[in-house]
Amino acid sequence: MSPSMPYLLTSHLFSVHSRSVDSTDSRLHLLNCVLSVYLPLLILSQFVKGVCEKIRDHLEPDAFAVSLIKGIDSSKKGLVLTSTVIRETLGGVDCSVLMGANLATEVASKQFCESTLGCTHPQHGEVLRKLLHSSFFRVGVCTDACTVELCGALKNVVAVGAGICDGLGYGSNTKAAVMRIGLKEMMSVTKELFNGGHESTFFESCGIADLITTCYAGRNRKIAEAFVKSGKSFEELEDELLNGQKLQGPSTAAELHLLLKERGLVEKYPLFTAVYSVCYNGLPPDKFFENI
Repeated sequence: MSPSMPYLLTSHLFSVHSRSVDSTDSRLHLLNCVLSVYLPLLILSQFVKGVCEKIRDHLEPDAFAVSLIKGIDSSKKGLVLTSTVIRETLGGVDCSVLMGANLATEVASKQFCESTLGCTHPQHGEVLRKLLHSSFFRVGVCTDACTVELCGALKNVVAVGAGICDGLGYGSNTKAAVMRIGLKEMMSVTKELFNGGHESTFFESCGIADLITTCYAGRNRKIAEAFVKSGKSFEELEDELLNGQKLQGPSTAAELHLLLKERGLVEKYPLFTAVYSVCYNGLPPDKFFENI
């Protein structure tokens, strides 16, 4: 999902709850009330804690959140999910996650798509589904919230590999191989580092569908292709081509590599490791496939 998704979600929440309200002032008051209970979050992962600290005293006691943020962090305790940071910083507020093959421009034009709502609290999941589901934006509820969130983060690493493939001029066979290996590593690392993860979750929109979309149309793929062709750094290309948007793939690869190295698992994940090596260790892109 792109940064314009919060606007789409907020607009949808507003339209659902304001149908019987006439005045502009009343509508704005109602919108504030809605967003103080149903809290959609999509900001850069490094700013999550600070933003949550600023808003936590302005929420209703029964508020709950839904995160669209696709990123992970690492600590001495291991991999940290963004939803965990939100939950802990907001004083225990329940946080669901919404992930899927949802390019914002297509959602805005009401082209049919699906999304996966990962939740640990079934009642909140049902409320959020009713708020977000529509004839063109189909929302499925999944209680395997951890896997839903990890899919949203890890697919960006695979997309960098797909962009390297495109930058080298390789075709569909090669990209399909990158995606297959990437999906396999996504499934494996989720089970290994989080003691589980249902295999069926990877076949929801948050999994294979989002992986396909991101590897063909996402910004991580786009910038990785430009990186190979131009020789410019990821930072330069991010500034030139993304209009203020940020990449998640390289930073997620770095956080993941740190954890895999600590666990002695680097060799078990050749694609994740190769993406990290291209981004940070100077591995020439044309050597990428020799390493996976």
